Formats: sequence, structure tokens, C-alpha cells
Amino acid sequence: MNASLLRDIERIFGPRGYLHRPGDLALYEYDGSQEKARPDLVVFPRSTSDVAGVVRLARAYDLPIVGRGAGTGLSGGAIAREGGIMVCFARMNRILEIDLANERAVVEPGLVNLDLSVAVQPFGYFYAPDPSSQRACTIGGNVAENAGGPHTLAYGVTTNHTLGLEAVLPDGSIVQTGSSDRYDLTGLLTGSEGTMALITKIVVRLVRQPEAVKTILAIYERTEDAGDTVTEITTRAITPVALEMLDGVMLRMVEEATHAGYPMDAAAVLLIELEGLREQVEEQTEQIRDACLSCRAREFRVARSAEERDLLWKGRKNAFGAIGRVSPTYYVQDGVVPRTRIAETLRHIGTVGRDCGLTISNIFHAGDGNMHPIILFNARVPGEFQKAVRAGEDILRYCVSVGGSITGEHGVGMEKISLMSDLFSRESLDMMRKLKEMFDPDRRFNPGKMLPTGKGCLEIRQRPLQGRETVM
Repeated sequence: MNASLLRDIERIFGPRGYLHRPGDLALYEYDGSQEKARPDLVVFPRSTSDVAGVVRLARAYDLPIVGRGAGTGLSGGAIAREGGIMVCFARMNRILEIDLANERAVVEPGLVNLDLSVAVQPFGYFYAPDPSSQRACTIGGNVAENAGGPHTLAYGVTTNHTLGLEAVLPDGSIVQTGSSDRYDLTGLLTGSEGTMALITKIVVRLVRQPEAVKTILAIYERTEDAGDTVTEITTRAITPVALEMLDGVMLRMVEEATHAGYPMDAAAVLLIELEGLREQVEEQTEQIRDACLSCRAREFRVARSAEERDLLWKGRKNAFGAIGRVSPTYYVQDGVVPRTRIAETLRHIGTVGRDCGLTISNIFHAGDGNMHPIILFNARVPGEFQKAVRAGEDILRYCVSVGGSITGEHGVGMEKISLMSDLFSRESLDMMRKLKEMFDPDRRFNPGKMLPTGKGCLEIRQRPLQGRETVM
């Protein structure tokens, strides 16, 4: 480690504001994806000026720089692929302002997602984007990945609730974006995965709590019938706030772990939530009942209390943790298909699982076609990890072939770079490259992410990566 750099870092952050010993850095060499790479240094800023200072140092020493929230991302976005300096926002975790008159709040990037809703709940408000990891993930990380969640169907993803940003650019300058921008810089930076700027402040939209909520569990003997129900609900012009699907493999894992009340013998369930005025919710509940039964649902349950509703959502939100009771490792994917193609995509996923000899379970945001096939494998069995990766790529390519996308909310990161050319033309990728270079001409911000490498695209230096034994 460069002694001069360490002196400069300590001048900004103090002796307890950074890590550089190998044993400490090992904690920051991975996120929730299947790869790992170790940073050379981790810093913990407490202010925007701290972030600007370390960005200027990284530029002076020609080092890569990577932002990190809670490290819950699933595509390698928070991995220091080329080493360098990692900026961990764990200490920038305050709510700076709650402005109920204008239904907004100003927060720092390290604030845990759920903490904002808890803070505004007594006033009758909540923060709508709710990733399944909302008890751990940070709003800054959500902005970087443009995260979604179960309630995306009605409320939209993070960009729909981000009103403005404060960000540090690769030259160390500090900029603000907002709704008055002629060019939508807020929208451009939301979902850019830390490749253009480091976000240091976020202005978010707050939403009023609804008058009435109904949570429904529809139970099916066939997975295809659950998929057809999604299309039927859409055809009837009903928009639930959430429309989630779990297949039989997943719901049995979830029920054994959480005892949420899911049927152990079903092929699939739909978890449906309605919100709004009381009369409207009651009417839509009956419309949803008719749609489910017309698609051969064997049972239609409506949660009878807030406790029962919370238990059903506990099962959904803790699904990934439940997998650990069954499989030592798993690989989760994130593709999108049109809602009308869900049933056939599920059939294709089943074929992929049989062909590769691996169990694939499904839990996903059915309302917007955001598929999350989870491929179970044992990393200690030679070749199984490679089979899981090939299966995931096959599924994503199928999603593209039916008019979908390679990611809905997990981002591209490192994981899906090779698939970007399946989704975008060379001309489109070149346009993205030019945008990246406008912000980061030296290519130091989160290098090796999002854009394909190789001739005609971004050329980057790459350190060899190692697959991890445990995939989360």
C-alpha cells in the first residue's frame, strides 16, 4: 500500500475512518453475486466533502473507485473488480429532512430502506420502493441499481420516487439534480450503477398510506394456471399493488422455514395485494376472485387480519433465507418477460432445469413479468456451478427472445455484461459508452460494470476473478 496515499486518506478520514489490512478488506470483496475481488482500501465518509476528497485522491493516484451500500446487490455492482478504493456509505445514514407538506424526504445514501418508512409511518406516509432485502439494503444502493420490489406493479421502481440527487463526479466536483432539469439527469444517474457518479444525497417521494388493504392468496394445482391468471387480471384492467408468484418448490421451502400459511401440496400460489378506498378494494377483491377461479384456482383466501397479512408477506420477504435450509448454494437470476409470456417462460425454465440436472425454483414479481428463477446447486460438486451459470444465461436469452430483458431490478453489474449485446445493438452500446465517457473519461468509476468489454466497446484492465463457494 502506498504510504503517501495512506497519509492522505488519514488526513481526510482520521485513523478510524478507513481499512487497509487484508483481513479487514476480506469483508468487502463480495456482494450478493457469485464473484469476488478485493479492494485495496475501504473508506467510510461521513459527509459529501469526505466523498469529494477521496474522489480527488483517487484521481491524483489514478486509482479505480467503487461505491458500496449494504452489499446486498446480486449482480456484482459493489465488487472492486480492479481493486482501488471502495467508498462505503454505512456512516452516511441519516434522514436529513422530512417535508410532509411537499410529501418528500431528503436522505443520505447509507440509510436502510425500511428505516425511512418506519420514520414516516406515524404521520400516515411510507416510502414505496420495497426490495425483498429492504430490512438491509440502502436507498443509495437502490438508486444505483434502480431497485424495484413486490409493489412495483402499482408504484413503480426507485426512479419513479427519486426527485433529486446530490452527486460527486469523477473530477471531485459536486452537482445537484432535480425536477427542473431540462435534461433528466436524475433519471440518467438512477440505475447507472455507480459508473458515472457517487450519490451523496437523495430527495425521495413519500406516499400516503391507503385507507384499505386486502392481501389475497390464490392456490393452484398447475403452475401454468397461475401464469394465466396474471394475464386474465391484466385483461380485466385491474392493477393490484402487488402480484407475486411462488412455485411449489419455493413455497414448500418458505413454509418449512416461516410457517406463513402457504399450502405444502400446491403447484403454485399467487400473493396479491390491493390498496385504495375501502369500497374500491372490496369491489376489486371480488373481481380478482372471479379471475382466479376462472383460471382454475383451487382456493382463494383473503387475509382476515393485519397479523395474517404480515405473516404472508413475511414468507415472501424471507424466501431467500429459507433456501439455505435446502441447498448449500444457489444462483438467482433476474429477467423480464411480457406478462402474456409468463406461462411459457415457466415451461422453458422447467426444461432448462431438467436438461442441466438442477432444481430451479421460481419466485417473482408476476405483475410486471420480472422473473427470478433460483437455481439450486452444490458448489463442492465439480462442474455444478458452471452448469448453474449456463442455465441462468439460457433463461435470460429466452427472456430476450420473447420481447423481454436481461434485468428488471438487480442491474447488469459484472454478471450480465456478456448478455448486453443480446439485448442492445452495437450502436446503442456505443451511445452508452459515450455517455459513460462524458462523465468519466478516465474510466475509473466502477470499471468493468454494465458495458461489454472488448473491441469496439469499453476496454478495461481486469484482474482475474474467483467464484465464491456460497452464492447468496
